Amino acid sequence: MMILEWASWGCIIAGALLSVIGGIGMHRFPDFYARMHAAGTTDTLCAALILLGLALQAGLSLASFKLLLIFAFLLFTSPTATHALANAALHGGLKPKLQHDQAET
Repeated sequence: MMILEWASWGCIIAGALLSVIGGIGMHRFPDFYARMHAAGTTDTLCAALILLGLALQAGLSLASFKLLLIFAFLLFTSPTATHALANAALHGGLKPKLQHDQAET
């Protein structure tokens, strides 16, 4: 049982640290699209690790089944919402910052 608890807390702490790293990345990137990329790629993995840790804490029960259903829901809706937000920003006129070579200008 001790190994299961260590694995559970390892998943929860790894998910929390990845969430903090994603938040730092959101503040360091220069434009909306880069920030959204940092948030969109980390939030699904953060949620997966935290929910896995919580499911390990709960053991084989209805609660762990519900946590896995929540993860399945997040697995499909989070990338879809990120794509919809990027598409709405692009159609709203928000242009991404592009790097140009000095030879082209």
